[in-house]
Amino acid sequence: MQFVGYDTSDPGLFLSDADSAAADAESTSLATETDAERASPASVDFLSLEPGTELAYTLGERHCAGAVTEDGHLACAEPTAPHCAQHASTWVCAKCTGTCLKDEMDCVEPHAIYLAAFAPDVFKVGVTKEWRLETRLREQGADRGALLAVVSDGRIAREREAEIAMEISDRIRVPTKRAGLHRDVDETAWNALLSEFDVDAADRFDFDYDLGLTDRPVAETIATGTVRGVQGRLLVLDHAGSTYAVDLRDLVGHEAAPEATTRDVQASLGAWGEPTR
Repeated sequence: MQFVGYDTSDPGLFLSDADSAAADAESTSLATETDAERASPASVDFLSLEPGTELAYTLGERHCAGAVTEDGHLACAEPTAPHCAQHASTWVCAKCTGTCLKDEMDCVEPHAIYLAAFAPDVFKVGVTKEWRLETRLREQGADRGALLAVVSDGRIAREREAEIAMEISDRIRVPTKRAGLHRDVDETAWNALLSEFDVDAADRFDFDYDLGLTDRPVAETIATGTVRGVQGRLLVLDHAGSTYAVDLRDLVGHEAAPEATTRDVQASLGAWGEPTR
């Protein structure tokens, strides 16, 4: 089996039953053929990451996660992970600053320009389709959000975003988000920022991911433990007396055996509390 993708809006992992050895043989003997010409796609299962879910997988070798289509998973044995050059996809809109990078602009629908807050005091500006605003904030794992404006298309939105990004970052790295998972938003700093944009109370969002953290979780790449929840693409789970924060993207491409890991992982300070009796 192999982890081949994840979903942050409906938290879960996609697990393929592809045979990596067979994929390796195919890529060697059929190197000139396209994915569509190779063996039948493998089936893909959705592994929910609802709180309380028990995960018990041991991670193995990591290589390209191939491609997931409507027909199933097309395996790839290339060593580059999570995707090789053939299976990597680039969303050109993410690089747009108002000058369309496509042959024809297709973002002609209302777009929202927003601010997002990540505990305790990290803020970013972003753009999304108006109807996806709340979903987009949750996908990023934002603790707070605020709608700044709605404009007629993506080009105008990206231009406005680029202007604001000269003062407020338009990108926050996952380790920065992970560092604040156990903390609250600095309300004074957040409200001061919103006051600069005159944001109405009705255009503010407050999210609670119910992780119940009092200490910073340990950064680790494992798939064994009890799920506390998912914030953005960070999976928080308890294992062997410690709490871990796993970047879902770091799981993609790993082969997975359906058994709890026995690998030694870094323990949190809380794991060395009072001895069990």
